[in-house]
Formats: sequence, structure tokens, C-alpha cells
Amino acid sequence: MTAPRFTPLMASLPSTVPFVGAEAIERRRGRPFRARIGANESVFGPSPKALEAMAKAGRGAWVYGDPELHDLKSAIAAHHGVRPDNVVVGEGIDDLLGMTVRLFVDPGTPVVTSAGGYPTFDYHVAGFGGRFVRVPYVEDREDLPGLLDATLRESAPLAYFANPDNPMASWWWAKDVEREIARVPEGSLLILDEAYGEFAPAGVLPKVDPDDPRILRFRTFSKAHGLAGLRVAYGIGAPEITNAFDKIRNHFGVGVVAQAGALAALADQDHLVDVVAKVNRSKARLAEIAAENGLVTLPSATNFVAIDCGRDGAFAKAVLEALIERDLFVRKPWTAPMDRCIRVSAGTDADLALFAEALPAALAEAAATV
Repeated sequence: MTAPRFTPLMASLPSTVPFVGAEAIERRRGRPFRARIGANESVFGPSPKALEAMAKAGRGAWVYGDPELHDLKSAIAAHHGVRPDNVVVGEGIDDLLGMTVRLFVDPGTPVVTSAGGYPTFDYHVAGFGGRFVRVPYVEDREDLPGLLDATLRESAPLAYFANPDNPMASWWWAKDVEREIARVPEGSLLILDEAYGEFAPAGVLPKVDPDDPRILRFRTFSKAHGLAGLRVAYGIGAPEITNAFDKIRNHFGVGVVAQAGALAALADQDHLVDVVAKVNRSKARLAEIAAENGLVTLPSATNFVAIDCGRDGAFAKAVLEALIERDLFVRKPWTAPMDRCIRVSAGTDADLALFAEALPAALAEAAATV
């Protein structure tokens, strides 16, 4: 029988995914997690108004969602003080990242990103054959000046920068971001991933000209709005960039229920404020738990904390595995020196009580085996 006629690029790619889901680990282990505090989801859930809107929209789920996403784009534009043609909506930031790479990257195209940064961006760059230009983190945050230096040096058409950052929860102040944005050369595009922007303290999110074709900033409904299961995100950029997505996007990808939920979530800013307050209380409690065990948490502008386990990546991996064995789903960075940390998402009081109970034993087990 004739083998599938994959492209050479496709055949060369590893059979891998950026993340192993909690569900896959549960299937492998044969039991559910007691606390799901590893994927930076919002355990505090979506707005009740969003739930109501989705329930109502569900009765009309037999129709396709508006392929032009008119109402949602208009609401997003009004929220940010831009025009609807500055907005592109997609099936989560991961989808938008994949389409952006498709727009700008051919095999061999240089793409600038951080070594150890968001792995899904790397997944898409590899999938389109881009040539990675990786810039190491400096003092546990992305090296923003280094990213711009590399973009200029390589004449790269695409660069990626997350602020606040995943996996370290670190950030750059707006004035610094604005200074480096001014250095982006014409003909290059800097992706400014602000998935965690709603959690950032004042003075982090920069002012960006929405018509500047050098910048494309992303936001999501998956984090603070608690709608990760819907897969809705958006980008804000110059019309010549946002309109290009219409050439390649899945025009019916964001369904009628997802559009209704996102619209209602965006309108309920009181719920958003409440979620951010709960996240901040949870992060403070995680810092206390870490301190009780002789560990420290890194400063965080997101809905998770990176806990420095005090040794190397092998030790942190053993801690992670010991926590998973105790039915707590957490994750960790995988690139040194950040891999000395574990990454724990904000959780409910019950989640954090389980974490406080499990962490001492996990540390002791790791210390005995590594």
C-alpha cells in the first residue's frame, strides 16, 4: 500500500504537542486530580451573565455563528477605544498565533522568540518551517532589548514577546515596552501577547498606536474571563494586518455560543474585578505556603506564581511528579535556569489547602530521590 504523501516538512516534524493535558495524565493514572492548578485556567469561573447568555444562545446552536463576528468585534473595539477594523477574533490565542506565523513565515524565515517562552508559538513556527532565533531570559524575565536586537540583526519579519510572561509571571513596565517598540524596524511585526494583561498591575500595559503595522497585540477570554473552554481571543493591530487574517482564518470557527459568552463576559467588568481580587488573594496565600516550606515565589503579574524550589531542574521535576502523584495538577518551566521552579495557578481555598498539605511531603520525597 502506498504511504501517505506528506510534505517533507510535515514528515520531519516530531510527533508531539506543546502541552500534556490534565486529562491525559488522569487517563494514564486511572484517577482524577483533586486540584487542577496547573493550566492557568480561572477556577473562579465565568461571569454569571456570560453563563446566562451562553445558555440562551445554546437554544440557537443549530445555526452557525456570524462569520464576520460583527457584534463581538464592535464590542471589543469600543472597549479598547479602537475601530472594528483594528480587531481580529480567533479560536484562542493559540489559533491566532498559528495564523500569524502562516502569514509571515516560510521555511527558513528567521523568527525571534525567547528560549523557554510560550511553547505553542514554537510549535507553530516549527510547523511552518521557520528558523528559530532564540534569546535567553535574563533574571527570570524575557530579554526585551535582546529580542529587539535579534530582530534588527536578523531582519526578522516576526518576533514574539509576552508581557506579562508565561511561564515566569514576570513583566516589563509600559515605559520600557514603549521604548523598545519604537525600535521595531519597518517590515517587521512584533507580537505583543497580553493574555494575562487583566492581572497586571497599573503601569505594565503600554500605549500602542493601533494603526502601527509593526505591532499586533493579543488578548484572550481564557484567563481572567474564565472561558478557556470556549476558545475565544482577539488581536488589535493595523487594518492591513488584521484584514489579512480573513484570507486564511476559519470563518465559522467561533461559534454562536462562544460569541454570546464572550460578549457578555466583556460587558461584565464587575465580575472581572472580583476575579482579579480573588487571584491576588490566592497568590498571596501561595507565597505563604512557599515560605512555610523554606521556598520563595517570584513576583507575579499573572494568575499563577512560579515557586523557586531552590535547586536545579531535576529536583523541581521530582517535586512536580510528587505533587502529581498526590493528585495535584501543576506544571513547570522546562528550560534552565527557569526549570528550577514549579508553576502553580491561583486556586480556591480548598485547592490551596490541598497544596499546602501535599507540598512538604513532595519536597521531602524529591530530596530523598534526587
